[in-house]
Amino acid sequence: MSSRAHRSARHGRRSRRGVRTPVIAAAVATVAALGAAWAGTQALQSPGTTTASSGASAEVRSEGELAPGTVFVPPADPSSGPAAPSAAAPAPASPAAAGSSAGTSPSPAGSKPAAAAAAPAAPAKPAASAPKTTAKAAFTPGYDSAADGRQALDAALRAAAADGKQVLLDFGANWCGNCKAADKVFGQSPTNALLSDSYHLVKIDIGGQNSANFSILRTYSSGGGSYKMPVLIVLGPSGTVRTDTHQTGNPALTADGLGSFLRQWS
Repeated sequence: MSSRAHRSARHGRRSRRGVRTPVIAAAVATVAALGAAWAGTQALQSPGTTTASSGASAEVRSEGELAPGTVFVPPADPSSGPAAPSAAAPAPASPAAAGSSAGTSPSPAGSKPAAAAAAPAAPAKPAASAPKTTAKAAFTPGYDSAADGRQALDAALRAAAADGKQVLLDFGANWCGNCKAADKVFGQSPTNALLSDSYHLVKIDIGGQNSANFSILRTYSSGGGSYKMPVLIVLGPSGTVRTDTHQTGNPALTADGLGSFLRQWS
């Protein structure tokens, strides 16, 4: 009787342990599932992510992380090496030099030599000089996202090498309020006259995530990161940087502020 009672008690304890084991396993599985769901929620709520496209990574930031009127420019890819500033194209050869080089070429076979004693040509009458005009080129506000920034810059550098003017690079975006304020001042007659007399203006869009335009900006304004727009950079006729408002800060975007800036670096 006593041994039967002991066997019954042991059997009861084994039964309770058999029931407890699946309950504990189910609780562990539930905790693991809740942990995975929490981790996924945290990943979705992360403010910044990194994406890769065509082998190059670009940092994507939410608008709330940047101050109004700024744009994030990712740093240059170290494997690509530093970009070199554009150089002005060499000046074309003068007509006299072209003529002298042409004169050294041999004459075609069978050609007759020119007559030695040619009659002197009658002196040409001086052409009437064109009337001088003071009209200034119309200023176009905004940034053309489809324009080739490098091509426009190279053309401006060639023109600056020929006439000695400065090159004003204006990096901005069509959605930037500060850029619109600067454009309004640039379009006013006194400021536009300063621009036309002393500068070749090149406006480059950096609001549309154009990697080629970012590369131009990094060439003349070192590094990467957040840029407060507009970024105004003055280049000398040889293409050297004279001033960069990413480093110095923008002048007041008024007629007096931008006028003083243009006169200072003209």
